[in-house]
Amino acid sequence: MRVDPDGRNVQGMTTFVLFVVLNVTYLLTCLPVVTIGAATSALFEVTLRYADDERGDLVRGYLRALRTNLWRGTGVLLALGLPTAMLLFSAVFWFTLDGLLTAVAGALSVLVATYLFAAMLYGFALVAWFDASWRRCLRNALTLPMVEPARTLGLVLLPVGGACLVYVAPITGFVAATIGVSFGAYLLALLLHGVFRRRQGDPSELEPVSPHSGE
Repeated sequence: MRVDPDGRNVQGMTTFVLFVVLNVTYLLTCLPVVTIGAATSALFEVTLRYADDERGDLVRGYLRALRTNLWRGTGVLLALGLPTAMLLFSAVFWFTLDGLLTAVAGALSVLVATYLFAAMLYGFALVAWFDASWRRCLRNALTLPMVEPARTLGLVLLPVGGACLVYVAPITGFVAATIGVSFGAYLLALLLHGVFRRRQGDPSELEPVSPHSGE
């Protein structure tokens, strides 16, 4: 029996394997913790290209993007990730206390942390998809949750929902460790494409930036 390497089944299996390898590679490159920003920006870069029908080598493209996005991706993590973590810690503290004011303080901490988390995800994607300075990407990232509330809700719910699912049903952690993260990033890339197409070149709401050259 002959196997057609260009057949739909073979290509589908190849894509599945590439997403698994990409998933594992991403998790391994996140282990130093300080590389999470660069790794997530690189993951967004390859999945945004894939969602845009540019295809290419997912794994090799990821490793290239990991180098090119190192400093800007790390900068976004430090600027937005640290405040998000601090606000979540603050929320846990306030909720452990009794009283109306502490409950309000905890709720406000969660709301601001959610906004900054969404801005951080936008920041990683902007670093991945546009040739722009870190400062411009950061400013745009802080603007997008306000001008794209519906898509921002989806952007936040997907990773948060996935994390909650793994927490409630630890057996699903195997899926997250093999393909869940990379495929989730692909779904986010589809959502982000809609945001970027609507906002690119609109100086009234968002600073225009040039599309990423890719190499």
